[in-house]
Amino acid sequence: MAQGLNKVMIIGNLGRDPEMRYTPSGRSVTTFTIATSRKWTGTDNEKHTETEWFNVATWGNLAEICKRYLIKGMLIYIEGRLQTRHWEDSEGNKQKSVEIVAREMVMLNNKQNELIDG
Repeated sequence: MAQGLNKVMIIGNLGRDPEMRYTPSGRSVTTFTIATSRKWTGTDNEKHTETEWFNVATWGNLAEICKRYLIKGMLIYIEGRLQTRHWEDSEGNKQKSVEIVAREMVMLNNKQNELIDG
């Protein structure tokens, strides 16, 4: 039986500085947002830009590295998987969010352009 594939690769700019926290068990998690943009010229010769925002979560060693080295505006490559989270807010409304759980990160405007595995 074939298995599924859940893989995401994006290149974009950090929308905010990473925020790190720790789970009750002591595991580190760092979250941040990445913006990707595409530009095109329409049939009317008008220039258009569309920006898509992604929430990203990193865990463990990669979380520590992201918190230490990443800053708002940096161009980075992220590879990971999509994950959907479901919860109820304080008013009982069902909520849902989709995020990228990153496994690898490359700082593209870093001189070394190192691949960092989580």
